[in-house]
Amino acid sequence: MILEIGIVAGDIWHYLDEHGLVTLPKLIKGINQPKQVVLMSLGWLAREGHVKIEANGEYKVCLTKKSEFE
Repeated sequence: MILEIGIVAGDIWHYLDEHGLVTLPKLIKGINQPKQVVLMSLGWLAREGHVKIEANGEYKVCLTKKSEFE
């Protein structure tokens, strides 16, 4: 399961790199993986500081800027 989460995390990173800020439903649809795995992978990326999640009514996700962690 850890391997699957890691692979989907990579898919999420590439999707966000290409599409920028997206809503959570759009991300889940765009990744085309089970919702639970996408959420676990997104949590992993958030914990590692690779994504930013906004919760203004609807969840939106984007990659963080590298300068935020330097």
